[in-house]
Amino acid sequence: MATSPPIFLLLLILSSALLPVKSNTTTIESTCKTTNYYDLCVSALKSDPRSPTADTKGFAAIMVGVGMTNATATATYITGNLTTTAKDAVLKKVLKDCSDKYTLAADSLRLTIQDLDDEAYDYAYMHVLAAQDYPNVCRNIFRRVKGLVYPAEISRREVSLRSICGVVSGILDRLAE
Repeated sequence: MATSPPIFLLLLILSSALLPVKSNTTTIESTCKTTNYYDLCVSALKSDPRSPTADTKGFAAIMVGVGMTNATATATYITGNLTTTAKDAVLKKVLKDCSDKYTLAADSLRLTIQDLDDEAYDYAYMHVLAAQDYPNVCRNIFRRVKGLVYPAEISRREVSLRSICGVVSGILDRLAE
């Protein structure tokens, strides 16, 4: 007849299995404290299934992925929802240009992943700053055309991408230390 293991042995095994998760929660929180958007950082990292095994560079890559998703979704939103419904040729052109800027932001973030792999943190930082700035170009295109109003949804998405890039920049600062 098989004997069951003592309860303390089971508790020891369970507690040791839980320690890395608790430890990484602490790592997430301490990493996110170096950013200007702590709540966004913690929320995004804790919701990603790769976080329990990620290091600081892995956290940066996760956040870059969040930014790429945001930029790509915004480009798609502009092309799919706004450009197709716009009747004015000038507005269509401005929206196409804006969609292109968000595509370039996603491309810059893709380059950041390669920079992280190469541990070229200065280049990573440069690509993140470029991704963060492309939405500003979109806003400026709207400002230059008299009578056009910058759509609220694009503005909301711009703020979101800027915040995500701010988180990545903060994590990159930590990596470069």
